[in-house]
Amino acid sequence: VLTDPVVPCGQIMALHLSIPSIFFLRGLPCSFDLQAAQCPDPPSYVPRTFTDNSDHMTFIQRVENLFLKSSESFLCNFAYLPFEHLASDFLHRPITMKELLSHGSIWLKRMDFVFEYPMPVMPNIVFIGGINCGQRK
Repeated sequence: VLTDPVVPCGQIMALHLSIPSIFFLRGLPCSFDLQAAQCPDPPSYVPRTFTDNSDHMTFIQRVENLFLKSSESFLCNFAYLPFEHLASDFLHRPITMKELLSHGSIWLKRMDFVFEYPMPVMPNIVFIGGINCGQRK
């Protein structure tokens, strides 16, 4: 199943039918994509989305990064709670969003290290950044 994991209904169907899923995405809020793929994502190293931090952060920026990561996880768990209930009801077992997305076979990410911050990733994450990474003018 080729699906977008922002709304995980395709992944729920893939798990129900026991078929592999391919995710096509730019990124998920709260780094759910990195957590599900088990990528290292330390807040002292990887800048959070929507911050202007670089890889050379000061101590204050690293603390800010840590607070943002903590608040992201709380807000996203609340936002994705309806999907967790839907998946649990449909699959007849309790399941979390992270566990649901961890069954993805391949992650096709529409980003490129030329325009984004490089981060450590797992082998099943493939960057296809040429299609949506135009240089801003």
